[in-house]
Amino acid sequence: MRKKRQPIKYTEGRIFSSLANLAWPIILANILQTAYQLIDTFWLGRLGADAVAAVSISFPILFLILSLGAGLTLAGTVIVSQYKGAENQDQVNYSSSQTVFVIFFISVLLAVVGYFSAAPLMKLIGAGPEILSDSVSYFKVSSFGFIFLFMFYVFQSLMRGIGNVLLPMYIVLATVFLNLILDPLFIFGFGPIPGFGVAGAAVASVITQGLSALLGLLILFRGNKGIKINLSRMKFDFAWTRSMFNIGIPSSIEMSTRAGGMTVMVMLVTSFGSEVVAAYGIGSRVLSLIVVPALGFAIATTTLVGQNIGAGKIKRAEKIGNLSAKIAFFGLTGVGMILFFLAEPITAFFVPNDPGVIRDGSLFIKIMAPSFGVLGVQQVLNGVFNGAGFTKASLLISVFALWIVRFPTAFVLSNNTDLSFEGIWWAFPISNLIAAIVAFTYYKMGYWKLRTIRHRHR
Repeated sequence: MRKKRQPIKYTEGRIFSSLANLAWPIILANILQTAYQLIDTFWLGRLGADAVAAVSISFPILFLILSLGAGLTLAGTVIVSQYKGAENQDQVNYSSSQTVFVIFFISVLLAVVGYFSAAPLMKLIGAGPEILSDSVSYFKVSSFGFIFLFMFYVFQSLMRGIGNVLLPMYIVLATVFLNLILDPLFIFGFGPIPGFGVAGAAVASVITQGLSALLGLLILFRGNKGIKINLSRMKFDFAWTRSMFNIGIPSSIEMSTRAGGMTVMVMLVTSFGSEVVAAYGIGSRVLSLIVVPALGFAIATTTLVGQNIGAGKIKRAEKIGNLSAKIAFFGLTGVGMILFFLAEPITAFFVPNDPGVIRDGSLFIKIMAPSFGVLGVQQVLNGVFNGAGFTKASLLISVFALWIVRFPTAFVLSNNTDLSFEGIWWAFPISNLIAAIVAFTYYKMGYWKLRTIRHRHR
């Protein structure tokens, strides 16, 4: 009985405890997802550089496709969290059934398109003759996994919506360990199992994704973990689907533009030579480690705000936003200062024998690190807007930060000042600070609160 009541308590009691209980499993699950990719890279590296390149070149396209799924499943989190806060279990179950139904059809469509467009897509993004065959086979097999991956995304998002964040984390943990065993098995082969080479990494991923999706759907159909889906409720409801797309599509576009923005930054960096590219790569890894807890905290904020808005507790939702912003600012500023002082040994860990890369990479970290706190503020306030169902605000702030501030600033400073490539480094803290100011100002204006109040009185 305690497990069933626990999510309802997110609309009362200590906000800090609620945030902490929600955030740490989400952060750990995100770290485990990163480990999943590192395991693939580790084993593929044993086949040679071409094998790693074949997978790496397909990653931007895969990421764009997965952004669509992740954005739409976020809509499931928002809708379900609001109904959970309103204690409307029937609508929690109905919305969950609809989310599974709609995402399933989208995933099947993307799987078919992905499979048959693999070769032209790989040629389009510049796969050379030495890696074309491997990149196409990897992408084709990965396309089958879209259905399973999207179904697990749905399960994870719905569970997060009701506040059950531990269960998805345990499943991700199990799949990481399984992938650790299956990767070498299907890449190199063993006994009667043939080695598939690069495609073997995709085969291993599809198997683990299939098992996690099956387990997730089984839990949802059984209905003993807070949500019960039903086949009889899986019929097209165009009004509900339109509502889901209104919430989910801006989030999908936000993730896609983030991927596109990073790609354009890489193109700018490559014009300064391989040493600067290496320094940028190290700084980007450090940044990605900071983004993991920031995004985890943002998702926890989305769930909490959604449930409290559903319960009609707008003032408590604002208190959650205030506390989340303070924790993100002070916590990540502290982490940033530690990384500032450890910048040189961190860079030297990746490239121990290259003084030029150590100098440039550590400078990038030192310039960027003090702004990690304001980056965290922007992320958690995006979480507040998402929880209120106002995903367009998150989209506009992210597009503004990347395309209107960061890239133009990097281009101008690196090409038109004496800073040279260091101008790219400075574009990061400048865009982080401006985006945080815009997000905080918009948050304090309170339009997101007025919008939810109007919505509740329709």
